[in-house]
Amino acid sequence: MKLLVLNGPNLNLLGRREPETYGHVSLAAIEKELRDAFPDVSFEFFQSNHEGDLIDRLQQSADAGFDGVIINPAGYSHTSVAIRDAISATDTPVVEVHISNIASRERFRHHSVTAAAAVGTISGLGIAGYRLAVTWFLSRK
Repeated sequence: MKLLVLNGPNLNLLGRREPETYGHVSLAAIEKELRDAFPDVSFEFFQSNHEGDLIDRLQQSADAGFDGVIINPAGYSHTSVAIRDAISATDTPVVEVHISNIASRERFRHHSVTAAAAVGTISGLGIAGYRLAVTWFLSRK
C-alpha cells in the first residue's frame, strides 16, 4: 500500500504552536510514528503553507500510484474551494484528518468545505486520527 500524507499551513509548527490545542508532538514525530506503526506501508509525506502546492500533489496522486491520500488541510479546510475541487477531481480516495475537534472551536472553523469531497473525516482525536486513517485504508485491501 502506498499512501500520500498531506499537511497544510502551519502544521510544520506542530509541537510548538498552541500545544493546548494541537499537543506537543512535532510533524516529524507523527511521520516517524506512522512509519514505525505501519512498516509495510509506503508513505510519502508533504507539508506546505501554500495552497497551490497541496493542489498539485493532490492532482498528481493518481498518476503517482497512490492507493490513498490522508490530508489535513488545516486552515484551508474552511476556505479552500480549490482544494475541495482537487479532492473531487482525483480518483484516489482521500480521508480528511484534523487533530483538534473543529466543531468545538471558533465558529468559523465549524464547517469544512473540503470534507464533503473526502470519503471520510476524522476530527478531534489528536494525532491518532492519522493512524486511524491508515487503518481504514488497510481495511479496504
